Amino acid sequence: MLEVKGLSAAYGQHPALNNASVRVGKGEIVVILGANGAGKSTLLKAISGICEGKVTGTVRMNGHELVGMKPDRIVEEGIALVPEGRGIFGDLTVEENLTLGAYSERAKDAERTNLDRVYALFPKLLERRRQVARTMSGGEQQMVAIGRAMMSNPAILTLDEPSLGLSPLLSKELFQSLKAVRDTGIGILLVEQNAKASLAIADRGYLLENTEIIHEDTGANLAKDPAVQKAYLGGAAAKGGAGKGKPEASPMPAPSAPRPAKGPSPSDIAAQAMQGITPARPAKPTPAPEPAPRPAPPPAPPAAKPAPRPAPAATSKPTGIDTASYVSKAATQSSRRDAPPSLPPRPAPMPEPPKPVRRPPSTPMPDLGSHSDRLRDVLTEIETAAARARDRSRTRHRGKP
Repeated sequence: MLEVKGLSAAYGQHPALNNASVRVGKGEIVVILGANGAGKSTLLKAISGICEGKVTGTVRMNGHELVGMKPDRIVEEGIALVPEGRGIFGDLTVEENLTLGAYSERAKDAERTNLDRVYALFPKLLERRRQVARTMSGGEQQMVAIGRAMMSNPAILTLDEPSLGLSPLLSKELFQSLKAVRDTGIGILLVEQNAKASLAIADRGYLLENTEIIHEDTGANLAKDPAVQKAYLGGAAAKGGAGKGKPEASPMPAPSAPRPAKGPSPSDIAAQAMQGITPARPAKPTPAPEPAPRPAPPPAPPAAKPAPRPAPAATSKPTGIDTASYVSKAATQSSRRDAPPSLPPRPAPMPEPPKPVRRPPSTPMPDLGSHSDRLRDVLTEIETAAARARDRSRTRHRGKP
C-alpha cells in the first residue's frame, strides 16, 4: 500500500534524512526505531507533505506519487498523521474534535460509521463525548488524537511518539488500542522510543541512525537482536549475549579490583574525617570570650548599694559606742524636758520609745551607708545630746531638797 524509496530531506545545507526506504502493508504495524535527531519525525512529515525542508525521492500510495502533493490531497489518498504532542483542539469537546477529522471527501459519506468505530475502540471517548478536551488526562487526549485521525477513514495511520508523556499503565492501554486499530485493516507506521512495547506489537521494524535506515527485520527478531537490546532496551544484551560479551564481562571485575588497592580503607577514612572535624569544633568558641564582660556589669551597680549597709556595723564596733541606747536615752530625756505641763499625767505612754527612736534614725540612716562623715556627725550629735541630758539630770537632782 505505502512504499517509500530513496526519500531524502534537508533543511538548508543540513540533511535530515538520506535515502530512506520503507513499506507498510494493509493491517500491518511497522515501527521506526532511532535516537533523537536521527530523522524519524522528518520521515513522517515528508510522507504527509508537511516537511518544511526540501524533499526528494519517491512516496507512493496505491501507485500514486505523493511527493510534491499538498497535505490535504495526501489525506484524500488515505494517509493520516497523529503528530507529536497530539495537536487536539483543547477548547472543543471530544465529539467536536472527532467530527473535525471527517472534513475530507473521502470520509464524509462514512462519518457516522467511522464515529461508531472510534467509540467502539475507545469506550472512554463515548462516555466523555461532551467533555472539553483540555480537561482530560494525557492518555485520553491521545485517544482523541488517534480517533480524530481515524475519522478521515485512512488506509495508513502514521503516529509520531504516541506514548510520549504517558504513564506506563496508559502506555500499555495505548498499544493495546493500536493492536485493535490494526485488526480493522488499517496499516500503522509508528515512530516510538519505547522500543520494548512497540516491538511487542510490531510486525516489522526499521533501525534509523544518522539519517539513514541501516537495518530491517521482523519485530520479534529485532527484539532479540543484541545490538538493538543494547541501544534501545536498556542494555539487555548482557542477558541475551552472555557468550559473546567478553568485553562486557571484563569491565565488571575491573572496577572492583582497584578500589581496595587505590583508596584507603573505610576505617582510615573515618579516622581522617574525625581528625578534621574535632579541631573545627573548638575553633568556633575561641572568638567567644564574651562571657567575661557579662558578669562584670551586673556586680557593679548592686554591689555599691548593699556594700555600705554592712559598713556602718563595722565602724560602730571599733568605736565601742552603743548608738541605739544613746539615741533612746537622748530621746527620752528630750521628751521629758520639752513636754508641756499637760503631759506629766501620762506616765503610761512612756513605753513608746519606738516612735522617737524611728524619727532620728529614719532620716540619717540611709545616709550612713553612703557617707562616713555624716555618720561621724550624727554620732557626735548623739554624744553631745547625751552629755546635755546628763548635765540636765544632774542639775535637777541638785535642785531637789
